[in-house]
Amino acid sequence: MSAPTKAGFSRIRSYLWPIHRHELKKFIPMLIIFFLVGFNYSLLRATKDALVVTAPSSGAEALPFLKVWAIVPMAFLFTFLFTRVSNRVSREQVFYVMMTIFVSFFLIFMFFLYPFQDKLHPHTLCDRIQEILPRGCQGLIAIFRNWTFTLFYVMSEMWSTIIMTVLAWGFANDVTSVKDAKRYYGLLGISINFSGIAAGQVATSMSQHVYNPNLPIGGDAWGQAIFLLTSVIIVAGLLCMGLFRYIHKQGFGYNAPFYKEQNGNAEVKMGLRKNFKYLAKSKYLICIAVIVVMYNIAINLVEVVWKDQVKQLYPNPADFNAYMGKVLTGIGIVATVTSIFISGTIIRKFSWTVSALISPMILLITGVAFFFFFFFKDSSFASVATWLGTTPLALCAFFGSLQNCLARASKYTLFDATKELAFIPLSKECKLKGKAAIDGVGSRIGKSGGSLIHQGLLMFFGTVALSTPIVAFILLFAIAGWMVAVRALGRQFNALVSHHETLAVPDDEKPALQPSIKEPATHTT
Repeated sequence: MSAPTKAGFSRIRSYLWPIHRHELKKFIPMLIIFFLVGFNYSLLRATKDALVVTAPSSGAEALPFLKVWAIVPMAFLFTFLFTRVSNRVSREQVFYVMMTIFVSFFLIFMFFLYPFQDKLHPHTLCDRIQEILPRGCQGLIAIFRNWTFTLFYVMSEMWSTIIMTVLAWGFANDVTSVKDAKRYYGLLGISINFSGIAAGQVATSMSQHVYNPNLPIGGDAWGQAIFLLTSVIIVAGLLCMGLFRYIHKQGFGYNAPFYKEQNGNAEVKMGLRKNFKYLAKSKYLICIAVIVVMYNIAINLVEVVWKDQVKQLYPNPADFNAYMGKVLTGIGIVATVTSIFISGTIIRKFSWTVSALISPMILLITGVAFFFFFFFKDSSFASVATWLGTTPLALCAFFGSLQNCLARASKYTLFDATKELAFIPLSKECKLKGKAAIDGVGSRIGKSGGSLIHQGLLMFFGTVALSTPIVAFILLFAIAGWMVAVRALGRQFNALVSHHETLAVPDDEKPALQPSIKEPATHTT
């Protein structure tokens, strides 16, 4: 039998399930919430792309315009809304209010926006506009032409920002110490990654749904699939609210003595402008913001090129969604295996800096490999595709999918875990305001930065394929900036944890560093 570790677990249990029995009433519901939130995130990620990319007169060229002119304003709006709600109700009630907004929208989309899309979409007007504007503006016109799909895409993106990042991970950061986070976060990551497998299977199976005329929903197979997918998303959202309420009725979460002793009864008042001023005062928060922005720029640069290849391979929305479902399954499998056998061990055994540098290294290697194949798919690799019994386009889409699987898996494991760990040594005010600014808007700014690059290139070159060489070159600079920020943040994080200090943004009245009342970390950081 294996010897017990310092935490009182056997070596096998400390590796697979380092949770004490008295923590189960709190941790199991939290684990399920993360699964459901991650499940909806993955399901929405596949569905939103299928709706927008395969919409009439649309394609992957619509994504850069959508992420700048639709998602960024909505990110500011939702961050503003989040701060207002946070100032008026308790931290627990914020979760219910924001979740209700999302569930209500998907209900409206399911029963009104999607069924009446033909009457709501201004195709005639957009055809006239398309005759006037240059070809590079086709993506901009497409997001207006198919505005109900654009709205669905935006709300899906806001789910990942507000529900997953700000609320779910924010809740975990608020009620977890650095020491406990090293045990909890690996398992929470596994839950999210496993949900990706489940979501991928659901997306693939429902996209292959055969039209049933006896069902009073949808005019075709894809319409019925959208109804079923949206229904699953709504049910998962309602279950999240029920489990969140259960945690607090049991005296955990924001009702736990640990949280009240650590944060007191005073509520932090937030404002959108003040949150960004707070961010600008802290080198620590700026480093986190740079990491988030650079990651989103890098991943967005690669994904637009890859999705353009997938659209050419699968122009039908059901086929496109089924393919993306398979990709989600692959991401979930790779991420789950990584979480169980690799990432948790890396976070416990190595420094924060080493753990955080692995994600940009993976994206650098896989991104360079994908672009290399993209450039030579019709020449050097054409014979390889023929030998494998496929086409250069299909092989290019496969390598892009492989790149996406590895890059996303590293994001859902090491990137998310190390980023959330970096928030823990902050004071309550610093954590709340900084996270609202960084995760609420920073990630969208990163995606819009990559999208602005694509927009400029599309206006100049006309198509995604012609602009790809410049995109590959810019990718290298984004990853370099990401790595520099990781190293700078790692030095500050290690200094805080080793001295058991809590960081607060300095001003004229309070010191920058305050003694932490959190339980000190016992592992090497």
